[in-house]
Amino acid sequence: MIPVKSNGLVLAVGMLASVLMSTPGAGAQTNVVGSGKIKHVLLLSIDGMHAVDFYNCSHGIAGANSGNPYCPNLTSLSQTAINYVNTESSKPSDSFPGMAALASGGTPKTTGLYYDVAYDRSLDAPAKTTGTGLAAGPCLAYATPFGTTTDNDQGIDIDDTKLNGGAPGAGLTEGGIASIDPRKLERDPQNGCAPVYPWNFIRINTAFGVIHASGGYTAWIDKHPSYSFVGGPGGKGLDDYYSPEVNSTVVPLPGIKTLDGAACDPIRDPLGTSAWNASFENIQCYDAIKVYALLNEIAGKTHWGGPAVVPAVFGMNFQAVYVGESVYEAGVGGGGYKDAAATPSPELLSEIEYVDTCIGNIVAALKTAGIYNDTLVIVTAKHGESPIDPTRYVADGTDTPATLLGDLIPYSESPLNTTGIGATEDDVSVLWLKKGVSVVTAVDMLESDATEIGMGEIYYGPTVALNYNVGGWEAGEDPRTPDIIVTPNVGVTYSSSTAMIGDHGGFAHDDTNVLLLVANPGFTARTVATTTTTRQVAPTMVKVLGLSPALLEAVQAEGTQVLSEVMAQLAR
Repeated sequence: MIPVKSNGLVLAVGMLASVLMSTPGAGAQTNVVGSGKIKHVLLLSIDGMHAVDFYNCSHGIAGANSGNPYCPNLTSLSQTAINYVNTESSKPSDSFPGMAALASGGTPKTTGLYYDVAYDRSLDAPAKTTGTGLAAGPCLAYATPFGTTTDNDQGIDIDDTKLNGGAPGAGLTEGGIASIDPRKLERDPQNGCAPVYPWNFIRINTAFGVIHASGGYTAWIDKHPSYSFVGGPGGKGLDDYYSPEVNSTVVPLPGIKTLDGAACDPIRDPLGTSAWNASFENIQCYDAIKVYALLNEIAGKTHWGGPAVVPAVFGMNFQAVYVGESVYEAGVGGGGYKDAAATPSPELLSEIEYVDTCIGNIVAALKTAGIYNDTLVIVTAKHGESPIDPTRYVADGTDTPATLLGDLIPYSESPLNTTGIGATEDDVSVLWLKKGVSVVTAVDMLESDATEIGMGEIYYGPTVALNYNVGGWEAGEDPRTPDIIVTPNVGVTYSSSTAMIGDHGGFAHDDTNVLLLVANPGFTARTVATTTTTRQVAPTMVKVLGLSPALLEAVQAEGTQVLSEVMAQLAR
């Protein structure tokens, strides 16, 4: 069985102390990496942004902005960039494995991250019900595990209605890892039922952890405290981590304006206050606080403005484009696309233009700091969004694979559990069966109702094992590998939500074909059409900073390659 490491609260405290002590003179945090042309790597994930979104915004498309281009800053960046137009994200294309691919260079086979909400046969339920409904349950130290759904979404926050995640004594946005409630974490019976923190939930090391261990200062900004896994096992791979809770209730942000000048106090959209990602306007304020944090780091400060150094590797994710693609806001209308050519709706157009403005401010800050020439800027996305063609969208939360299988799947995953966290289903269905249930029997049930569930392809047995580990409850089998993965017909989403017009998680082209620009002022513009993967970003980050990609465990296990075109440009 693949071991799952865990730890107690002491590591969370230790990581927080590491953040607080990361000053130019603390702990030899001066850079010993970056001895070549590149001294800093800035990674930006515009979640949801497809390769075609960049093509359209840089070339212009009829039906948007009078046919004129509408992302001048990204277009300018591309003039000294390699544009990888056939880039694939992780499969499943959920944000959690998507970020793991970028950070570690690994697929779920080695990272163990299949979804933010998934299942692990070797762990037990949390001691306290999570904010998203994963019920508390028993854990018997050093006994046979019961198995449990794993919640690495906002549910592990102390209070996910708060922008600071409910962290005790924290400022309005300053929760970070201090907002993790250890009682809401899954527990490892083979480690005395200790809670499994996100940074130990990932099984392999990351580029951030490798660079930190080599003396480089590291930082990351994301949407939940659970994304602190970016630092890798041990909890000390990040010097500065910032994660205002995106699913929290919207509140005024005194003194904060969007990057194009709109005040965020009072609340811009008072009708869309259930969560920042439920409103086209409010999400721009949310992204703004993260951009300002990043600008502090570019200036050689911590994200909150304390003394530090410019990180060797750092970055953030944007939520605005994803919201523009996927949300229907009551009283406002729907985002998404107008057609299969990816013509953006007015709402999506506004979000793309806004993120482009943010990119312009970020590049200007790099120039002001005098580090633009020795910084490699990587602009990509954890995942895409499906469907682009709005006529293909079908939301059906009734006829789903999990609903059909019912009591054949664990109760914590089953739709029969009306108060639970729910099955791992978006525009994909990732299924784990109860111990003793025949996979073939379950597959036969799904095949017999393929039309009702909109099934496109089904993977099980060898077709799962080909790209992942052999899963199961027995010794030597991977406790996290799903038994069955169902990818529906393009556009079918296993949801009844009236607030969504698209989703991600699946294997379809719209889900996985994402933007990837790798830029530096010394580069000659080039377009690469060969198949590339987002997991190649991690070994490339390590390599350009003068370290061996072989330090990454994903490189050793999966043979993940660097982006050779980047290295060729740097070698000139």
